[in-house]
Amino acid sequence: MDTKILLGLTAGVGSLILAGTATADFQGLTLEVVDNGGLVAGTTYDLYANVDAGGRVDAVYGDGANTLSIGVNGGNFVQNIYGGNTSMDINPAFLPLFPSLAYDSFVTIGLTDSTGNALNNIGIDFTGFAAGGTLSTDNGTWFVTPDDAQGNESGGRVLLGRFTIDGGDLEGSINLQGRDSTGTVWNADGISFSTIPAPGALALLGLAGL
Repeated sequence: MDTKILLGLTAGVGSLILAGTATADFQGLTLEVVDNGGLVAGTTYDLYANVDAGGRVDAVYGDGANTLSIGVNGGNFVQNIYGGNTSMDINPAFLPLFPSLAYDSFVTIGLTDSTGNALNNIGIDFTGFAAGGTLSTDNGTWFVTPDDAQGNESGGRVLLGRFTIDGGDLEGSINLQGRDSTGTVWNADGISFSTIPAPGALALLGLAGL
């Protein structure tokens, strides 16, 4: 999809993103703890979309039917003064000087810094997120175009964001659009995630403790 066409449809971004149909290519979300070496005062998580071999993610979005929301229950996002809201704002030249920059909170598709990065965003107000609060939109997206390799799965997953929190629990609900190995578009709406263990997991933890 031509970027200029996408930029011209800001007001209708929800209907644009919802153009595809759901398939079994999307397999769920994974939150992975990242060892930040104590360089930041908090816990760092990487959020991944799990997709079938040959699949990809093109967009993360919120619309009127399914608001995108990523926040911290009982805490705040840790934001680095040398970073920014997306992986496009992570300058790799700064990492040797400010190693804590690697654990800034930011959204992305596929990449952790600006090197070879073609990420775009439309309609998202990052003001609250930049101040440590919730990232929310009902008519916005961060995305790459289908010919951008960074959207392709690697090891069956695609990175969607890195989030460092100073306490509490990371939680959210997002919507995705991607393509399977044949190029067929899929959508996955209202996908929730949280670092709070599900009741079944809590029961297993109790048994483990016994």
